[in-house]
Amino acid sequence: MEPRLITPGQEGDYFSGEQVTAWGIDQFWGLPAYPHTPYYRTFETSVDAGAHLYEFVVPMVPPNWNERQRVEEYIALMERGTVPTAVAVSTLDVCQSALGLGDDPCAHWGLTHFLLDGHHKLEAAATTGRPVRLLSLLTLGESLATADDRARLPALRAQPRSARATGT
Repeated sequence: MEPRLITPGQEGDYFSGEQVTAWGIDQFWGLPAYPHTPYYRTFETSVDAGAHLYEFVVPMVPPNWNERQRVEEYIALMERGTVPTAVAVSTLDVCQSALGLGDDPCAHWGLTHFLLDGHHKLEAAATTGRPVRLLSLLTLGESLATADDRARLPALRAQPRSARATGT
């Protein structure tokens, strides 16, 4: 995967972009959902005409806590062709608005990887635009997805990357 570091509320933020288009602004706060941490966006593709897959990597510590020297070491390794591996526990959540508050009724498949090991590697990959491997341990009972949904992930993940066209 090729991660992009996203700062909440800034360009590329799913929570103030695609999620607002699908579900609207939070009616109580009058603001988009706030993830409280920078995160990585890695991939997205169409599931079908009514659903889209979004993939995220959530670090367990903020990237600004990473040791700069260690990140630079991984950058140097990547520039020599090394593709490091990170490890995560992952969930697949399939959600769709029941209230019709947003402008896009598409179901969102959120494949979220909670990074256990590889924080410096992900930051180095995002900095250089180089790939990193991710060993993902997908939860079977803790996701908001069916067994059939989870079984579709390998084929969906093998599809070409494509952004959701909302028509708005």
